[in-house]
Amino acid sequence: MPNELASRLEPLVADAVTAAGFDLDALDVQQAGRRKLVKVVVDGEEGVELDQVAEISRAVSAVLDEHEELIAGAYTLEVTSPGVDRPLTKPRHWRRAKYRLVRVTPREGAEFVGRVGNATDNSVRMLVDGTLRELAYADVAKAVIEIEFRQPPTGELKLLDNDACGKIGEGAGPKEESR
Repeated sequence: MPNELASRLEPLVADAVTAAGFDLDALDVQQAGRRKLVKVVVDGEEGVELDQVAEISRAVSAVLDEHEELIAGAYTLEVTSPGVDRPLTKPRHWRRAKYRLVRVTPREGAEFVGRVGNATDNSVRMLVDGTLRELAYADVAKAVIEIEFRQPPTGELKLLDNDACGKIGEGAGPKEESR
């Protein structure tokens, strides 16, 4: 029943979140005692600030109140942004992770850690052990951001920037590998 309810609410909630300028990352509805818990996870290209979460919460609440017949009873609304441990599953997740270290478990082959460069709709450029490689999202079983406690090495960021500008190959640069 809650999953069915979530699928009926999703287009309404997605419209409200999109109208506020953000993306609906996840919607979950669970029974919590006599009430339902409606959990809405939102994201944006620049992240989501606390004031923006409050604005989105008001917009989603208004939509849910307009369609109260779908929920049929009391509910608690929780609007949040994804945590750093959220798996990278969509191109926008990869774009937002630019310059971050990511642990990748490929569908085939050994797990590796690399720094994220430019991300397109189908693949991402990564710097792995000094080598630039193209990684198709279809080849990724799982990918999560690695927490870093120090600033990334300037040289790695410069290599990724040069790669984005098409300057790799104009002189000394890293090796390049395609997968």
